[in-house]
Amino acid sequence: MVLTHGVPAPCNDEMLTERALTHALAGTTDMADRELRVPLHYYRDPKITEVEESQILRRVPLAIVPSAQLPNANDYAVRSVLGDSLLITRDRTGASRVLLNYCRHRGAMPACGSGNASRFVCPYHAWTYKNTGELFMVPGRAGFDSMNLRDYGLVELPSEERYGFIWAVLSADATIDLDAHLGAVASDLERWDYASYGYHTEREFTSEVSWKGALEAFAEGYHFPFVHGQSVIGQNTLANTAIYDEYGRHHRIGFPFTWISNLDTDPSAPRDPSTNMGVIYWIYPNLILANSPVGVEIIDILPAGEPTRCTVRHSWMARIPAQNDDMRATYDTIYESVHAAVRDEDFAMLPQCGEGVRRGQHDHMIIGRNEIAVQHMIEVFADELGIALS
Repeated sequence: MVLTHGVPAPCNDEMLTERALTHALAGTTDMADRELRVPLHYYRDPKITEVEESQILRRVPLAIVPSAQLPNANDYAVRSVLGDSLLITRDRTGASRVLLNYCRHRGAMPACGSGNASRFVCPYHAWTYKNTGELFMVPGRAGFDSMNLRDYGLVELPSEERYGFIWAVLSADATIDLDAHLGAVASDLERWDYASYGYHTEREFTSEVSWKGALEAFAEGYHFPFVHGQSVIGQNTLANTAIYDEYGRHHRIGFPFTWISNLDTDPSAPRDPSTNMGVIYWIYPNLILANSPVGVEIIDILPAGEPTRCTVRHSWMARIPAQNDDMRATYDTIYESVHAAVRDEDFAMLPQCGEGVRRGQHDHMIIGRNEIAVQHMIEVFADELGIALS
């Protein structure tokens, strides 16, 4: 089957499953019209990386944390994004905010870690801020008698909380329009109802590979038997078989599970896509949502100072929030399994790709027709960056 890049074909859940079943039975996959040649400088030019950060990553909405990570009034979490310390809060009314975690006096960080608090005290001179960002108290107030406290709250970034995530633009002088950013994929995110999930855990690490190259690892099943052959991904998922749909700059991939072929002989079996395939979204520019029958992996990848170095934040949420220690233990086991696949399989291989990009003396890479979602990622970024492809 050959697809032309563009708007996804309208299809309901059963149609998605039938598309995947057709490929599984035939040993085929959705494919692009032709191979794509990508110049190596797309991955390794520091000037391109600088433009990516300043003109893309700091100017479009990013999913900062899942809503379920801050389930209660006065919950908060501190997170570093592109080197910025962000304080994400939920106030007593339930409203969320994304604040720069830098005291307006001398720049120290009033908050750390995560927890539940309505106020944050800077460790340097004890300036105190409400979780709404307002400056509440200044010791030695006589030394600042001409200062209006209202003018010195924590800097707030443009943010919206929708579709189960708290989104923000990393530039305080920007605006945020989440509907315009997400477009048609928003209805898919709404159907998954991530806000009802239970947040479980996260880990973060760095890897010596381009952030764009790392994202591409979650856009094709061509590598499954070679990189994941001994793990649950390789054993439960058909290799080099996928259905693919675009939503403008975003996309969705369905990787059929090995048991999907049972549907051909058992018409009563469930046709729910999440039961029969791994459904993975790329939310431009840096977010992977990998859905399984029991939960969703949230894989957030960003550049880390060098063209071929990135940070990876790997979180997991359960479809049914944990109600007891037994459920939490089960989710621990699930997360350890999926995290091992990401850390010890994907990101054991990917630094080799980073080395090949850094030291390669060939002028381009070739991306196959069967890597249609990888091609889409590259074409979207190349269009934004003005890079010619062939």
